[in-house]
Amino acid sequence: MEQWIAQYGYLGIFSLLVLGVVGLPVPDETLLTLAGYLVYRGQLLLIPTVVAALFGSLCGITLSYTLGRATGYLLIEKYGARLHIKMERVERIHDWFRRVGGFTLTLGYFVPGVRHLTAYVAGASELEYRTFALFAYPGGLLWCSTFITLGYFLGDRWNRIAGKVHEEALIAAGVLAVCGLGYGWWRRRRKP
Repeated sequence: MEQWIAQYGYLGIFSLLVLGVVGLPVPDETLLTLAGYLVYRGQLLLIPTVVAALFGSLCGITLSYTLGRATGYLLIEKYGARLHIKMERVERIHDWFRRVGGFTLTLGYFVPGVRHLTAYVAGASELEYRTFALFAYPGGLLWCSTFITLGYFLGDRWNRIAGKVHEEALIAAGVLAVCGLGYGWWRRRRKP
């Protein structure tokens, strides 16, 4: 990544984050922390780095939302029965997004895997774009700023710490997934 950023600069940060937020295997937190470190070393400027990262993450999450909006119901109608997904469940998800799902968009940036799916689910459940943007875009700014700042203040120790942060985030995502599956299983067993 360092070579990519060295060669393409702010455009490299932007493009890697678009791809990473859409769901391709780009270690987004490590990339942002590296960008902060490069600001610390004076190889990048702070404001253009934050702007490139922010626009990359916003374009990526908007692309995921648009894909969900364009293909969500079609895929559910075509493959939903095979996956045991009923339209009634999709309607409940849409209602849930209207009530509290926006905060999932904001905080979901900080959980690998969740960040990639929340925008797609929001689009597929036909969450209004204004509501999507109201929650997702500030979350992107908070996420980018947090990890760029972390890289800046860690300085030369960024690489050692960034690896641990990425591992911890993956563990947290795994724990959340297991808890979610366990809760779903428990609710199914409880129904008569």
